[in-house]
Amino acid sequence: MTINELKVTVNRFEGEFAVLTYGEGQILWPKHKVPEHTKDGDVLVLVAKRDVDATKDREELAKTLLNEILKKDEN
Repeated sequence: MTINELKVTVNRFEGEFAVLTYGEGQILWPKHKVPEHTKDGDVLVLVAKRDVDATKDREELAKTLLNEILKKDEN
């Protein structure tokens, strides 16, 4: 499994979100998902990994919904 990391800086907090910056980009991240005691200027590491099981579940749901729609069209 490949895990990708992205270092971001907490630029500021706006309402329920933390504004995270990296290079030329910006991410709005839910404040409740930021580690406790995080403040402006702190550097965080975001980790991205692929969730194969969740992807399969979504594919199955999409197929099920499509089949239901197509069956209704046949009637």
